[in-house]
Amino acid sequence: MSLAIGVASSSKSMGFDDNKKDNEAVEKSSVSEETKRKSEKGQDGEEEEPSGMSRTISESSIYATEDDEDDEAKKIELGPQFTLKEQLEKDKDDESLRRWKEQLLGSVDMNSVGETLEPEVKILSLAIKSPGRPDIVLTIPENGNPKGSWFTLKEGSRYSLLFTFQVSNNIVSGLKYTNTVWKTGVKVDNTKEMLGTFSPQSEPYSFEMPEDTTPSGIFARGSYSARSKFIDDDKKCYLEINYTFDIRKDWQSP
Repeated sequence: MSLAIGVASSSKSMGFDDNKKDNEAVEKSSVSEETKRKSEKGQDGEEEEPSGMSRTISESSIYATEDDEDDEAKKIELGPQFTLKEQLEKDKDDESLRRWKEQLLGSVDMNSVGETLEPEVKILSLAIKSPGRPDIVLTIPENGNPKGSWFTLKEGSRYSLLFTFQVSNNIVSGLKYTNTVWKTGVKVDNTKEMLGTFSPQSEPYSFEMPEDTTPSGIFARGSYSARSKFIDDDKKCYLEINYTFDIRKDWQSP
């Protein structure tokens, strides 16, 4: 008995314990591999895509959704349009609705309200303001193309543009000013400024652009070509001016 026990004891010390440890290691390795395989499967047992692939699909899906939303927005059909006069006279017996429209539209001059759906915007004048100098008032030709150099600016001088315009017939939504400038055929500036939404009225509106500074230096001097536009949210263009101007070392003599 004691010998058998001794043999058993000596057998453990001769490697059976090591074999057990190896078996346990193999079992743990198998469990680890199984756990890893399970982690790569979804709850329904199907294998999931690698994480990088999932992110790529997710991002592309987001972009596709945004594009689809844009497409859907483009497909939206608006209801019937009404002239501003029709809007003001519609449901005029409803006191609460009338007050809401008055608050929404503000003080609309009925003499400036037309029978057409389209608003009318007329640019009355353009002026260049510079501190310490008289305003340069620009005459707008009927065809929108001034002959020769339209104006001259001094290099390194501060200036701002002042627009005066009139709105009639209907509300103009999102009126904006765009200006693109080229020098020797190379685009050097592209400006876009939102003027706002305006209701028709007999008195003209005025809008002054943020102050800017003309470039300076020998390479800044010379002749430039430019195109200015006044457009609204519906891409309707009310005025397009194609012109040239100069930047010189000094202001042009009156």
